[in-house]
Amino acid sequence: MRVAIIEDELLALNYLKNIVEEQNIIQVIEIVALRSKKQAIDFFSKNEVDLIFMDIHLGDGKSFEIFEQVELFTPIIFITAYDEYALKVFRHFTIDYLLKPFEEDDLYRALHKFASIRENYSPNTTLQGMSKLVNHHDEVNRFLVNDGNKLVSLREEDIAYFFASGKYLFITTREGKTYLYEDTIKDIITKLNPLLFFKINRKYIVHIDAIQEVIKHSSQKIELKLNPIPEVRDEVYVSKIQIPEWKVWMYDRV
Repeated sequence: MRVAIIEDELLALNYLKNIVEEQNIIQVIEIVALRSKKQAIDFFSKNEVDLIFMDIHLGDGKSFEIFEQVELFTPIIFITAYDEYALKVFRHFTIDYLLKPFEEDDLYRALHKFASIRENYSPNTTLQGMSKLVNHHDEVNRFLVNDGNKLVSLREEDIAYFFASGKYLFITTREGKTYLYEDTIKDIITKLNPLLFFKINRKYIVHIDAIQEVIKHSSQKIELKLNPIPEVRDEVYVSKIQIPEWKVWMYDRV
């Protein structure tokens, strides 16, 4: 297994590298050290690895900016000094995180988690989660909608789910009222509290409290019964690619 460490602090880099070399949880044949965003972009433009340890703050920018230049479909364990809110996002949308300063046991925990879930790892939801983290300062918790000739402000706790129909996005409240909302499902997901809302498929973003029942038809087919029942009366399924991350979001609460 090839491992990349993106870390600009030499002491932190060597500390992590030594632990990875000495552990016996995963078999490592090569460790690539990348000291900057530029080095990482140059490397991943031509190479692939099996696991990445990634510091967030680098000398020449944030590591998130790497994804603007190259496509990465690799499990990531972040190295971060972010606050508690951000750590919750990391736990739900990435393999794991190492909070500086970290101990050997923290690394072992992350590697065990990687080894146990890598078969079901979803890079799409990881990138989605990082997008939410980068934009968490733009998080919206009130939503202005039209109700006839009135304007109504909905709180996030009032909302059961968002659903898309054609080019339009709608909000359904817990009281069963539906309003047209001026946004897209692609953009609104980056503004929502990721601990409360999850984009289960191309049409639905659901609040965790709106999930009344989970029906498992098979390991790759999970149906959700929502409350209130959608007006369109269609069956609501978690998309196959979202199932692993949805399970963590739904059941492995921090």
